[in-house]
Amino acid sequence: MALTPSNMLPLGTHAPDFNLLDTVSGSNISFENISGENGTVVMFICNHCPYVIHVNSEIVKLANEYKQKGFGFVAISSNDAEKYKEDSPDKMSIVAKVLQYPFPYLYDATQEIAKAYDAACTPDFYVFNSANNLTYRGRLDESSPGNGKELTGKDLRAALNAILNKSGNLENQLPSMGCNIKWLS
Repeated sequence: MALTPSNMLPLGTHAPDFNLLDTVSGSNISFENISGENGTVVMFICNHCPYVIHVNSEIVKLANEYKQKGFGFVAISSNDAEKYKEDSPDKMSIVAKVLQYPFPYLYDATQEIAKAYDAACTPDFYVFNSANNLTYRGRLDESSPGNGKELTGKDLRAALNAILNKSGNLENQLPSMGCNIKWLS
């Protein structure tokens, strides 16, 4: 595990489309299928990363809250499932069901979508407005495994509230930190 920061895709970037397997329903899902009326959150996560395990409860809570406010949510795993069996689609489905993810959990087998989003780590968060333009990328909040900071979702919540309040992009956007995406060899 290498501690890796977000690459910080340029604000204003139009959401790259995707058509990926949802490991729970078995259907393919596109960005359009999950986009919300007010905006959309795309999360790059995986099953085994301790940083993702640490934030899972908060992303479930936050998604349940903000789906009611017109936001779409999706999680994508792009890890090499051959080398990291715990990140395979069948195990993704189990994790999504056990944790009651209120969003699709998609598998990016070719890693093309991770590359299109310039994703670097898990977790990595992207917020797009109703026009599907990037308004936020970075961390959930300042909490990480072992640092003693409360898990609140403060940074991601502020980005979503900025869209709802039409107050523009957050000025201070800090990268997420987590495990590097496990790239195919």
